[in-house]
Amino acid sequence: MYTITNIYVLAAFGTIGGALFGFDVSSMSAWIGVDTYTDYFGSPDSNLQGGITASMSAGSFAGSIAAGWLADILGRRYALMIASLVWIVGAVVQCSAQNVTHLVAGRVVSGLAVGVTSSQTCVYLSELAPARIRGRIVGIQQWAIEWGILIMYLIAYGCVVGVSGPAAFRICWGVQAVPGLILFISLFFFPESPRWLASQERWEEALDTLAIIHANGDRHDPVVQVEFEEVQEAVRVAHESRDVSFLALFGPGVWKRTMCGMSVQMWQQLLGGNVAMYYVVYIFEMAGMTGNTTLWSSAIQYVIFLVTTGVMLPFIDRVGRRNLLLIGSVTCMVVHYIIAAVMASKGNPVPDVNGNANLTWEIKGSAGMTVIAFSYIFTGIYGLTWAPTAWIYAAEVFPLKYRAKGVGLSAATNWIFNFALAYFVAPAFHNIQWKTYIIFGVFCTVMTFHVFFMYPETVGRSLEEIDLVFETDVKPWRTHMIGDIFGEEIERRKELGAKTETGGATHEEVV
Repeated sequence: MYTITNIYVLAAFGTIGGALFGFDVSSMSAWIGVDTYTDYFGSPDSNLQGGITASMSAGSFAGSIAAGWLADILGRRYALMIASLVWIVGAVVQCSAQNVTHLVAGRVVSGLAVGVTSSQTCVYLSELAPARIRGRIVGIQQWAIEWGILIMYLIAYGCVVGVSGPAAFRICWGVQAVPGLILFISLFFFPESPRWLASQERWEEALDTLAIIHANGDRHDPVVQVEFEEVQEAVRVAHESRDVSFLALFGPGVWKRTMCGMSVQMWQQLLGGNVAMYYVVYIFEMAGMTGNTTLWSSAIQYVIFLVTTGVMLPFIDRVGRRNLLLIGSVTCMVVHYIIAAVMASKGNPVPDVNGNANLTWEIKGSAGMTVIAFSYIFTGIYGLTWAPTAWIYAAEVFPLKYRAKGVGLSAATNWIFNFALAYFVAPAFHNIQWKTYIIFGVFCTVMTFHVFFMYPETVGRSLEEIDLVFETDVKPWRTHMIGDIFGEEIERRKELGAKTETGGATHEEVV
């Protein structure tokens, strides 16, 4: 059977798994202010709407916990295939929803699939991609999420203005099955992860996969040989250790990595992205927008999100993970405090906003436009920094033996905080209004110090070389000065190969 070998094509199709997450985000955020949806489901109050929105995150939490176990037993590729089928089932259940309970059930099922794809797509791509471009390849996962958000939002907008009655949201939710089907079919043409194959002692297949991905099938290429040796050593170490449980992720030599992987996903949520993504319609309604103007203003925000991440991806392996995380947390901290100050000083409490009793604060005129402008700025900064980098960093920090379960646990952390915030933000806008932004500003302040003092630099290193970074006593803010061991070994091999060819010797393959 034909096998796709171009890493960018693999990333383009593989990250449809990320797009599934984006589809589910917009499938709800686009409807929360639409009469067709609120009338059919009994005008859910802020607490109930928070629960409906958060139900997908609850399923994703469970899915990401199970994802590591599934990917270790069946392989990365088959885990993603199963998830794509589950996603299709979830789309069908949502499409046929007759009441809130039915809808929540569909979102939980879809969440199970997203929990697997959001964690194991990162694992799969990080294990395939060359170290020098791993950031941009894994970062495509986040870009795909944003494409999914925008595409589904535009589909929802078309259904709102062009279809009447419940058929509007049923069509919108049913269309979600299409990318799941595309992902399922494309995975038949994907190679399995070479590192998973090696962990199963399928050495020839692992070497062949490394060769077709990194050197057009040349098993003798120095890059292939050096990386294969590193994989062999990682597998040897993994086999010497005991079977991995989730508790083992907090054992000696691993707990620091686990805390980095889990906390970077936690902070990505506590940065405040949920405010911008799930409840953007609420923000614009408080600023005085109504009807189609609100929907189009929300679409502009999603475009900004998409463009900024797309602009960053070609450069993400040059800037460094720490720099992006620190720049993002500091800038977003300032933005949150500014929005809170403007809303507090220029806004006023009201019984409802345009009949929406979930909103009890309004801010109109130039002050409202200021809030919208800084909401756009926040989205741009988030798209440039934390949105792609958190997924990349979590996929890099774990050694082979722990990677699938470690990234699964990290994604579970993302989803449990996603669940909490998706549920929290709607009641927060109702009860504490502008103080919501103060809370997110404080989170940004704390994460800045945490990242600076606890996160080693991982950019440009092979996954096995990152193991050495964590094993050194070098302070995290000095780890960028550690030499490029992988690159130096490749150069040594090239020089050795040139000398042996000059001397008439043949290159001996290392297997």
